[in-house]
Amino acid sequence: MTALPSPVHLEIEALYRAHHGWLHGWLRRKLGCTHRASDLAHDTFARLLDREEPVEAREPRALLTTVAQRVLYNHWRREQVERAYLEALAQTPEPLAPSPEEQALMLEALYEIDRLLDGLPVVVKRAFLMAQLDGATHAEIGDALGISLATVKRHLAKAAAQCFFAL
Repeated sequence: MTALPSPVHLEIEALYRAHHGWLHGWLRRKLGCTHRASDLAHDTFARLLDREEPVEAREPRALLTTVAQRVLYNHWRREQVERAYLEALAQTPEPLAPSPEEQALMLEALYEIDRLLDGLPVVVKRAFLMAQLDGATHAEIGDALGISLATVKRHLAKAAAQCFFAL
């Protein structure tokens, strides 16, 4: 026995049929690449399908634009994280370079860390990453960032709380 599609799925299907072509064109103009536009249009509708309540969009294109902009923002952030990782990796001597599998795992971990720290001020992120990845002491972090020890402690506590509560 097959389950009937939910009202939310039927609503998203109707949105897809009516507006997918328009959304794909909008993303293609933003990205300059039809393949990435296809991927991000798919991700936009997938994000809508994750909802449990009906969308009930009075302005469907405004809704799709808002969701697609968030998807696009996440895409650009992931590209930025990947670029930074690859630059750091290029400076690693060949014998010490991680395997392709380890690189993929490291990138996924970096994406997750970036997601967890999203929304924090840059100085808070930097302090947290210096402590966690570089093993820097509070004094070293304070000197590097030009902030007091009390501020370092506040920043680290704020970042740790955000990571903890995000999980």
